[in-house]
Amino acid sequence: MEKGSIQVYYGNGQGKSAAALGNAIRYASQGRTTTIIQFLKSETNSDYLSKLEPEIKLFRFERSKENFQSLTEEQKQEEVMNIQNGLNYAKKVLGTGESDLVVLDEVLGVVDEGIVSEQDILCALEGRSYSANVILTGQNITQGIFEIADSVLNIKPEK
Repeated sequence: MEKGSIQVYYGNGQGKSAAALGNAIRYASQGRTTTIIQFLKSETNSDYLSKLEPEIKLFRFERSKENFQSLTEEQKQEEVMNIQNGLNYAKKVLGTGESDLVVLDEVLGVVDEGIVSEQDILCALEGRSYSANVILTGQNITQGIFEIADSVLNIKPEK
């Protein structure tokens, strides 16, 4: 059994989620199991992904259709609980090895927002099954995530 890897796509440029999705499609086309868990994504941005099921399982735990920053404090607290449920589900999927590839789309953003800590993400990654491959996306990377990753790609605009 081959050891899985941790890849991170981060930066201010567009294409991080698209690159992760491309890998998910590649895995699925090879008959391998793929799970995408989205964080801080509006519901309308993920509609097209549901067409890829059942080959690619998609989960989004947030319920609001609006951007996290535009929510009231009460709505933010509700979404924080939903996001934490999403991270708990990610830990389960990573730990059981039920997917060959797990994409944690915009998970670095929940660290930026202070919703979860870097340590929470590191704990989820350290608890993954030996063969699980993981892709994390977001704008900013922390030092701890940088160190645990096997591959880090900074996606930034040139022009």
